[in-house]
Amino acid sequence: MAAVAQFSGLRCPPLSSSRLSKPAFCSSKPSPARTSFSVAAAAYAITPAQKERQKLKDLFEEAADRCRTAPMEGVSFTVEDFHAALDKYDFDSEIGTKVKGTVFMTDVNGALVDITAKSSAYLPVQEACIHRIKHVAEAGIYPGLVEEFVIVGENMADDSLILSLRSIQYDLAWERCRQLQAEDVIVKGKVVGGNKGGVVAIVEGLRGFIPFSQISTKSTAEELIDKELPLKFVEVDEDQSRLVLSNRKAMADNQAQLGIGSVVLGTVQSLKPYGAFIDIGGINGLLHVSQISHDRVSDISTVLQPGDSLKVMILSHDRERGRVSLSTKKLEPTPGDMIRNPKLVFEKADDMAQMFRQRIAQAEAMARADMLRFQPERVVALCHRFETQKYLTTHG
Repeated sequence: MAAVAQFSGLRCPPLSSSRLSKPAFCSSKPSPARTSFSVAAAAYAITPAQKERQKLKDLFEEAADRCRTAPMEGVSFTVEDFHAALDKYDFDSEIGTKVKGTVFMTDVNGALVDITAKSSAYLPVQEACIHRIKHVAEAGIYPGLVEEFVIVGENMADDSLILSLRSIQYDLAWERCRQLQAEDVIVKGKVVGGNKGGVVAIVEGLRGFIPFSQISTKSTAEELIDKELPLKFVEVDEDQSRLVLSNRKAMADNQAQLGIGSVVLGTVQSLKPYGAFIDIGGINGLLHVSQISHDRVSDISTVLQPGDSLKVMILSHDRERGRVSLSTKKLEPTPGDMIRNPKLVFEKADDMAQMFRQRIAQAEAMARADMLRFQPERVVALCHRFETQKYLTTHG
């Protein structure tokens, strides 16, 4: 109790034995009675906060003593459990390893990703997408996104890992190109550069080379920049990073599908005094001024403008010269609709083309019937020759 009295910091003057006596000053040697009274007063003056601190002190001393004598008493989490937990959250941080992570912050330079490592990983903006972007948000990367990343490096300054989505997308793009090559399909590629040997186009996010020998037109590299071309795959070699494309093969396939009387979508490329050049899937066709409408068109620009989209019907296709003749005149429900109401013409285009093909078929049948009455043997030979030429015109 003496220790507690000293800790309390109380200073109590001694009391006289008589209530009527004068107060006396404390002497250097207090009597036993006075000492016991002072201790009792000090104990009585301890605050609740001091009691709480003393209680905590006792608990800490008890815990320290238990750690020294029986550290694992009452603890269900063993050393084996601890190592198992470490193994559960441990992962291979070698370059090329794929890890799953959650984006929790983004900025103009990239994104921070939680991959349950000792420190956060970083996704630079240039590694966020196979396409060139200025901010990760353009690639759909926001806080909360859970994605699979691949480790591509390490920041030695803070031991954080550098991640990439671009590498994963790059591998998927090559796989997609191999699949498209196997299916022999036509794709679109945008020309972004060129040299003396050909042009470079972007296909599925990859840069592919188109030799000038594989381009159907005589255009220069400068003239093809920023244009989209129909393409087919010639060579897909991921190991050598070699992607070779052909515009000529794609154009040949497109031309094989151009049947006389068929309706196709086109885009006005340019206007001339004698007609409009229409791009129909990478092939330039001529819509002659006389084939725009049944009514006379004195100024083509009053009906069409470069960049306009429209439906046209194939009138003829000269494969040797690469010329395609087009018509909107044959698609008019009533004469002059292409001038007054072109929207109606495009809505009824398929129906009008079907009627046109039926009229042509009926006319051919009647012509063959008339000829059979006069020269049966010669007519059969001519019909056979006509069908052969028609097949060659349609199928090459």
